Amino acid sequence: MRQRLAIILTFVVIIGLLVILNTLTYVKEDKAEDKEINPNRSTYHSGPTGTRALHDFLNESGYKVIRWREAPEKLMSNSGQLVTTFVVVGPTQVSFTEDEAIALSHWVARGGRFVLIDRAIDPALTPKLGSWIINSTELALPTLDVNPADASQMTRDVTAVQPVQPTILTRGVDSVMPSRFASRLSIIASTRQSGEEFDPTDLTSEEDPVTTGAPIVHISDQSGALLVDYSYGLGSIVVLSDPYIVANGGIRLNDNLQLAINTLARREGLIAFDEYHQGRGITQNAFAHYFAGTPVLPLAAQIVVLVLLILWTNARRFGRPLPLPQVDRRSSLEFVASMAELQERSRAFDLAIENIYTRTRRVLARYAGVNYNSSRSEIAARIAARSTIDGQKLETLMRQCEETINGEPINWRQSIDLVRRIREVERDLGLRMRSRDVRQAAENI
Repeated sequence: MRQRLAIILTFVVIIGLLVILNTLTYVKEDKAEDKEINPNRSTYHSGPTGTRALHDFLNESGYKVIRWREAPEKLMSNSGQLVTTFVVVGPTQVSFTEDEAIALSHWVARGGRFVLIDRAIDPALTPKLGSWIINSTELALPTLDVNPADASQMTRDVTAVQPVQPTILTRGVDSVMPSRFASRLSIIASTRQSGEEFDPTDLTSEEDPVTTGAPIVHISDQSGALLVDYSYGLGSIVVLSDPYIVANGGIRLNDNLQLAINTLARREGLIAFDEYHQGRGITQNAFAHYFAGTPVLPLAAQIVVLVLLILWTNARRFGRPLPLPQVDRRSSLEFVASMAELQERSRAFDLAIENIYTRTRRVLARYAGVNYNSSRSEIAARIAARSTIDGQKLETLMRQCEETINGEPINWRQSIDLVRRIREVERDLGLRMRSRDVRQAAENI
């Protein structure tokens, strides 16, 4: 038992030292400041560059929204059947691969609706339709000194942009406030002369994008278009050239929120925000991600190594072999227990009284200062004179015990009562536990 206690204490001390060591050596990384030059457009992010406010507003307003944490190929599987609108807010933390872009375009062609909100439009995500090509031009780039939480910095020298025509996407929108870093979209028709740019004002609501395949410009200014959509197969693609309009820092400005609702909730069904390319894919270990940046993971690894070391060294000899100590496990009370069981089975209550009374009479005689063979009356009288015990009751008890030993019939209840009264006399006189009794009790423990 002592050896096990030493091992346990050693193990606890080692773990304590590991905890102290990891705590002392742990340096907490300062939380990175949200910057427009390196934004985090995730719906999990509550900073000014994130889109959590839009996601939570749609969810609390009754729209069906989810955070999509799987690859775009899964949109073609059973898990993507309920998704009608797929939203990508860029720039993303993880780039789209060629296979993912192809899978996304196939999903759109089968009837899906893809909303891309980014300043730099990836041609792979906006496939060419017929003779029309959509390009994006960045007019200004954000710098390190720009605070995305300060609307005055983000919209300095910017004039609100109004819709160019009434459409479903501009319903209830008087004007939107983009950032000064918003890019502009240009639509190029390959059937025109080389290098001739398409004029967004040439497109009106009278044109049928399904039959002509022509993109529709919803919001633009003299620099170019901000919001464009076009049909692709059985589905459609919507391009918004400024994520600040739907970001936490800018969605409250002008009619930015209304435009976001019109753009994302145009069709009934499930709206899926792409979190897979924001670095939140389900392939990531959620447990490891939760404790990332803390000393918990290194401490757990060290404890595992320590446990493996203990298991490896278990039962390995570090010195010369020593014989095991031979411990005599026999108790001196085993004979007493065996005799008691035999007496109980044979109902030899007189024998049990004799075993107990013989020792008690010897102790009483010694306490009274007389010979063992003295009479009961003399022993009782002497004890009564030296203690508070009633001599007549003691003499009656001794007589009843001796009559039982000599063959007087007795049942088990009477025998128990006699033994109880004998033990009370021993307790009152302080004679119950002798040195031998103490020793035998200690051996039994």
